[in-house]
Amino acid sequence: MALRRIGQILVDLGYVSDEQLELLLDEQGQRPGQLLGQVAMDMGLINDEQLVQALGEQMSLRTVALGDLTIEPEVLAMVTEPMAQMYRIVPTEFDGDTLTVAMCDPQNLAVQDELRTFLGYTISVVVATEPAVLAALERYYGESTESVESIVSDLESDAELAAAVAAAEGGAVDLTSVEALADSAPVRKLLNMVLLLAIKDHASDLHFEPFEDEFRIRIKADGVLYEMVPPPRHLAFAITTRIKVMADLDIAERRLPQDGRIELNVGGHPVDLRVSVLPTMFGESVVMRVLDRSVVSLDLAKVGMDDKIMASFREIISKPNGIVLVTGPTGSGKTTTLYSALNELNKIEDKLITTEDPVEYDMEGIVQVPIDSSIGNTFAQCLRAILRQDPDKILVGEIRDLETAEIAVQASLTGHMVFSTLHTNDAPSTITRMKDMGVPTFLITATVEAILAQRLVRRVCEQCSEQYAPAPEVLDDLELSAKDLKGREFSRGAGCETCNNTGYKGRVGLFELMIMNDELRELIMQNASADELRVSAQKHGMVTLRDAGMAAAYDGTTTPEEVIRETIIES
Repeated sequence: MALRRIGQILVDLGYVSDEQLELLLDEQGQRPGQLLGQVAMDMGLINDEQLVQALGEQMSLRTVALGDLTIEPEVLAMVTEPMAQMYRIVPTEFDGDTLTVAMCDPQNLAVQDELRTFLGYTISVVVATEPAVLAALERYYGESTESVESIVSDLESDAELAAAVAAAEGGAVDLTSVEALADSAPVRKLLNMVLLLAIKDHASDLHFEPFEDEFRIRIKADGVLYEMVPPPRHLAFAITTRIKVMADLDIAERRLPQDGRIELNVGGHPVDLRVSVLPTMFGESVVMRVLDRSVVSLDLAKVGMDDKIMASFREIISKPNGIVLVTGPTGSGKTTTLYSALNELNKIEDKLITTEDPVEYDMEGIVQVPIDSSIGNTFAQCLRAILRQDPDKILVGEIRDLETAEIAVQASLTGHMVFSTLHTNDAPSTITRMKDMGVPTFLITATVEAILAQRLVRRVCEQCSEQYAPAPEVLDDLELSAKDLKGREFSRGAGCETCNNTGYKGRVGLFELMIMNDELRELIMQNASADELRVSAQKHGMVTLRDAGMAAAYDGTTTPEEVIRETIIES
C-alpha cells in the first residue's frame, strides 16, 4: 500500500497550512535530494518532535522519547558501538527474538534489512528525534571501550562456545548445529565489528586465514596488510561458516573453492563484499573484497594525473577508434582509471558496453556484461556478441589471451574505441607482451593509440607529516647523490591516531603515458626492444613511473621508500 505523503500528514496534523505546504514544495524543488521534513525544519515551520510525530504517522510506527527511557545494559550490548554510530540507531528493548531499535530516519528501510543480516534478529523500529538519538549515542556509547580486543577476550573465555565448536567440527556435519553455531551472538558480534571497522577505514580487502596454531584476521588498507587481534583458533570454523551463510554459500561443502557476494547498505551507501572461499590444510581461507562506491570517485579529474598527462589522455580517449591499454599489477587502480574515462565519455549519443570479471561498480547509462567462464561466457565470447550490439566504445576487462586480443584489434579496425587492461611492469613492455601473445606487429601499430602504466603509492599523512633525511641505502637505491639533493627536502609521517601510526593515509597515483607516434611504430615494426621503445618515448616527452614517483616524493606527497617499493629503475 502506498504511503501517505509527509506533506499531507503535516497539514492533517495541523503543523503547516496548505499555503505553507505549497511554499515547502517549491523550496524542496530548489534542493534536489533533500527530504520535505528536513526542508520544513530548515524553514522553521516545524520542530523535531513534530517531524517525528509525522514520520510515525506515515510509517505506522510508535514514537519514543529516548531521554525518558532506561535501557538495560544487556540490550545495549547487542549492538556494538561502531554499528550504533554508523547506522545512528539505539537498541531500546529485546523480547523473544525481536530487537527494538530507535532511529530518526525510519524511511531508510535498507538499514532494517542490514541490521537483520548483521544481528540475526527480527528488527522492530520506533521513531525518535535526531537530537535525542545523537544524545543517546553519546550517553550510552560515548565512553564505550568495546573493541575487537575486548570481544576476542570474551570469546577466549567462553567455554560453552568452544564446546559447541568442537562438537560441530568433529565427525559428520550436522547442518542444524553448524548453522546455530554460525548464528551465535559472540560470532556475529566479532564479525560485525571487523566488517564495520574495515568499511570505516576504507579497507580494500579482508583476509581470514586459518593456520595450525592460530586464526589470523588481516585488513588491507592503502595496499598494505595490517593484522588485527587474532581470535581464538577454535573459532575459525564458526567465523568462516558465518561468512558463508551471509554470502549464501553451501556451508556443507568444505573441500571445493566457492565464490559469493554480500550486499550491504552501510551508513546510507551501498557496499558490495565479494567473497572467495578456498579450502586449505587447516580449514577454509576467506578473502572479502570490499567494493565501496562512496570511497571511489569515478571522476577523471580526481584520478591524480598531472595536467599535461591528463590533457593528452583526454585527447586520446576521445578518438573515434583505436585501442587504449592501461597496465599495472593487481590493485594499482587500473579499473578505476578506465571507469573514470568511461564516465567522462558517457554521452547520450554514444553506446558504451563493458565486459568485466566481475562487474565491480554499477554505472548508469553503460551496458555492463559479467563474465562467467564456467558456462563458456569468456571475454572473447562476450566480445563477439558485443560487436553485434552496435557499440561505439567498448571496455574489455582484461586481455588474457590471443583470441581476446585479436577480437579487440578487429573491433578497433572496424571503427570502435576499445579500452582494456594488461598486467605488465611498464608501458613499453606492453608491446613485447602483445607480441608474445601472438598479435602481429602490423596490427599493433595500426590499432594501439596509447598505453598508460600506473601504480599507487601511499600518501604521507598530513596530520603527522615531518621533514626527514632518507637513509644512505635508500638514496643508493634511487641512484641519487648529495649533489642531486641540494635544496630538496623529503617528508614522512611520524605516525598518529589518524593514520593508525603508519605515517600514511590514502594513496596517490603515478602515471606513465606512452603515446604512439610514427617513430615508435617504426621501431615496433623493426622488433625493437622495450628499452629502445622507452628511450624513444622519453625523447618525445614520456615521464617514467620512477620519475613520476620522485616528483611526488620531492613535493612531499609520498616518501622515497614508497617510490622504491612500487617502481623499478629503467635500464
